[in-house]
Amino acid sequence: MIYLLEDDDSIRDFVIYTLNSQGMEARGFPLPSLFWQAVGEQMPALVLLDIMLPDEDGLSIVKKLRTRQDTVLVPVIMVTAKTTEIDKVKGLDLGADDYITKPYNPTILLLRIQAILKRTENTGADLYHYRDIEIRQAKGVLNRGQDQMVLTKNEMLIFMVLFHHQGEIVSRDDLMTELWDNSEYI
Repeated sequence: MIYLLEDDDSIRDFVIYTLNSQGMEARGFPLPSLFWQAVGEQMPALVLLDIMLPDEDGLSIVKKLRTRQDTVLVPVIMVTAKTTEIDKVKGLDLGADDYITKPYNPTILLLRIQAILKRTENTGADLYHYRDIEIRQAKGVLNRGQDQMVLTKNEMLIFMVLFHHQGEIVSRDDLMTELWDNSEYI
């Protein structure tokens, strides 16, 4: 489910129609309060976020999304009329994954959404279990009941090396060799 927080009715309706016509599930919200209520009911796969909104601006919303444990990994694309470099830097610095300025080409928006969803979707190939712990490698998340722990990229890589060598002693040298051979480790 893609959430769009946009206070302009015509833009919101057009984007939701476009996404739905492309086979994507999308919901639009004119107010931040309605958006937060929906987030509490169903976690989105991606958020499209305007900056200039009533009651709460998009920059504070992306900041909250990045500080909450349950939304820290939800991808965010800023879609806004704010076009200055400083606005783009602020949005990306606060944790937005992409920044698109209005007016924009709907095809470009769709391609950027698809690229982010492809990168972040959970295909099940990265889902592991150990006792009562669910491990979602691509998202860097460990779940145990209602508790969730978010790991950094490197922490997850180290965790997965140890996970794949359960019951074995892994020396520092062996661990570093495996991590060094992994091009994602930085």
